[in-house]
Amino acid sequence: MLCEMCGKDSELTSRVRVEGSVLHLCAECSRFGEALDPPPVLAAAKAAPGRSRAPAPPPRPAGGPRRMEERDLYREIGEMELAPDWAKRVRTAREARAWTPEELGKKLNEKKSVVLKIESGGFHPPDALVRKLERLLQVRLRADPETVPPA
Repeated sequence: MLCEMCGKDSELTSRVRVEGSVLHLCAECSRFGEALDPPPVLAAAKAAPGRSRAPAPPPRPAGGPRRMEERDLYREIGEMELAPDWAKRVRTAREARAWTPEELGKKLNEKKSVVLKIESGGFHPPDALVRKLERLLQVRLRADPETVPPA
């Protein structure tokens, strides 16, 4: 018979309700709806009751974890926070190299306005940008949380 959803010629079809319509679907397409009849069984499967068409999945190891272990993202981020005077450090390092905000922005692949906001302390840069700044300006912007006073 033909599957009414995919048009594939299948030996067996079953009646399945899909979004309110009853269709005759192959085994692959029947997962898209609610089966109304039990799935039909092939004559070959009836002859060999102990054998299935698909091989059985390998057994799971006993006592092993059922899911992936949870990760503590705060531990992976690292124990570093921005130093209290990070904006001043960026500005002095840029001025020491005699770069304009436009030049620093081009080297960071950022706009001049982003550099100016960073230097004024009005923009808290993401971690990737902090790493870029540290590498490019050769300055340390992060500090241990114990040394950073609470805000």
